[in-house]
Amino acid sequence: MNWFEMGMGLFGGLALFLFGMDQMADALKAVAGERIRTILARLTSDRFRAAITGALVTAVIQSSSVTTVLVVGFISAGLMTLTQSIGIIMGANIGTTVTAQIVAFKITRLSLLIVAVGFGTLFFARQDRPKYYGSMLLGLGLVFFGMATMSEAMTPLRDYPPFLDTLRAMQNPLLAIPVAAIFTAIVQSSSATTGIVVVMASQGFLTLPTGIALALGANIGTCVTALLASIGKPREAVRAALVHVLFNVFGVLLWLGFIEQLAAFSTWLSPTHPGLHGVARLAAETPRQIANANTAFNAVNTFLFLGFTGAFARIVTWLVPDRPEEEEMLIVRPRYLDEELLETPALALERVRLEFGHLGKLVQGMLDEVKPGILEKGIPHLEDIVRMDDQVDILHARILEYMGQIRKQTLTESESAEFLKLMSATDSLESIGDVIETNITTLGYRILDKNLPVSESMKSALSGLFDTACRAVDNAVRAVRDNDQRAAQEVLALREEINRTINHVLEHQARKLRAADSLRLELFRVEMEMTESVKHIYTLAKRIARLMLPDELAKQPE
Repeated sequence: MNWFEMGMGLFGGLALFLFGMDQMADALKAVAGERIRTILARLTSDRFRAAITGALVTAVIQSSSVTTVLVVGFISAGLMTLTQSIGIIMGANIGTTVTAQIVAFKITRLSLLIVAVGFGTLFFARQDRPKYYGSMLLGLGLVFFGMATMSEAMTPLRDYPPFLDTLRAMQNPLLAIPVAAIFTAIVQSSSATTGIVVVMASQGFLTLPTGIALALGANIGTCVTALLASIGKPREAVRAALVHVLFNVFGVLLWLGFIEQLAAFSTWLSPTHPGLHGVARLAAETPRQIANANTAFNAVNTFLFLGFTGAFARIVTWLVPDRPEEEEMLIVRPRYLDEELLETPALALERVRLEFGHLGKLVQGMLDEVKPGILEKGIPHLEDIVRMDDQVDILHARILEYMGQIRKQTLTESESAEFLKLMSATDSLESIGDVIETNITTLGYRILDKNLPVSESMKSALSGLFDTACRAVDNAVRAVRDNDQRAAQEVLALREEINRTINHVLEHQARKLRAADSLRLELFRVEMEMTESVKHIYTLAKRIARLMLPDELAKQPE
């Protein structure tokens, strides 16, 4: 045996296989990213529809752990409950079986033709979408070419007794399942493991029960990825990962004693080749049988356990209870920015929207608190607002850092446009925090330090001005976070109300102004600057809102 050549062929083929899978998945994500976001946004509480959605999304993303990460974000944002999300997590397992089904087609003879067509499309296309289709075909061709390379490299092993003895030992499910689970945990892809199992079956190395046992182990091993992704994340993330683990482990335990029955069912379901005999027949029939058994296993488990989503939610909530909120959060942390989604820019940009909403809550909190701080509660309250701006600055920096990582990915034209809008909106929102912290709180200190006499009618006028500014910022944040054009138009509609309130403040001050009263002059200057600062806040909110409107509406003169 030439071990060097065999190892080169085996590991080189494996590298081509895994690279082709990544290439194909990346192209699918680019083509379907917007649709994935739309599908997830329309989710209902119907558990069966949720399971189907989880299967479809994972079939495109080819990663059940990424689907779990998406679900955690929706739970954190309050868009769905843990119980509703469990259906998606369960359905994700069905989506991961697509790779094995593709691999089982065994069109390795056409692999280089598919590579050539894919590369030609990628090289000569001038628009993004055809390029992505070319990349998809190129990846698919590399998957089949990698399979052919591995199969050819493994041919000498048919007559190598130690290898055959090892495979015979794998007929014991208690050995095959842990081996597949460990391998899957290392490569962090159950799709890759089942694909390799199908390749080995195509050489006649594996019997159907052994292949099924290895596929069962792959379903347990993939849970490691979800668990690793949940480290250091909120409790919702840990619970979602734990649901994934419990579902897969319970499913494997359920089928452990019925592997022979599952093998019989997949044999009945799959095409046969009665004209072949021995190893040739085994190699021709077993790949499709393993792929079908893997799909049947995950589909049956999903629909069996869908009736127990409430029980799963109670179990993981009991295992991972809520922890008490920290009394004071001096350092704010992002809630939605998951690095696992960076390879799918459409989904990563959706997370930036959610994090923009988180940033917006902090800025809105500053704006809500500054009025009572100046008019009622005093200097300590203003100092709290300054500390809140430190949190805004930290979160703003983290969002920009995450967006910098998104920018390194290949973006479509629509994703690039959305990226620029979100970047501009985030900067404007942070500027609102700076206006509150730098301008308005400084003016508050002047009023309180010099004990300037603010009348009740003036307090009422300033209060109305701040309330209108709060509404403008709230609508601007909602416009970006929810992609809500109506909220954006409401911001623009507040213009006349803002101007009317500012004029009312100025008229009130003009009536009260007396040149001989130095305090009144100082108060007039402070309140003039105050109204200008609030007007600046509204201008920034309006700038954010215009980003969410079509060009014909955004460019209309006021």
